[in-house]
Amino acid sequence: MGTLGTILTVVASIGMLIFGIQILIHAFKTSIGWGLASLLIPFVIFVYVAKNWEGTKTPFLRWLACLPVMVIGWALSFWGAFSAAGG
Repeated sequence: MGTLGTILTVVASIGMLIFGIQILIHAFKTSIGWGLASLLIPFVIFVYVAKNWEGTKTPFLRWLACLPVMVIGWALSFWGAFSAAGG
């Protein structure tokens, strides 16, 4: 189970990274200010997504779809680690 969890976590992480970069590129295309703010200030990217929903809807929803896959992967990894340890 631990190996499957690790694979799911890695795949979901890569997906979240790709979709996050797509949103960031969209923010930089809007303006340098939005791009830098989204890159440097926590949670500003969510404000940007809300204000520019039509342009960022697809990458954000795909990013959001990767989140439960990552959580399931973490759970399987921890479960596998504890099972292997005898606990």
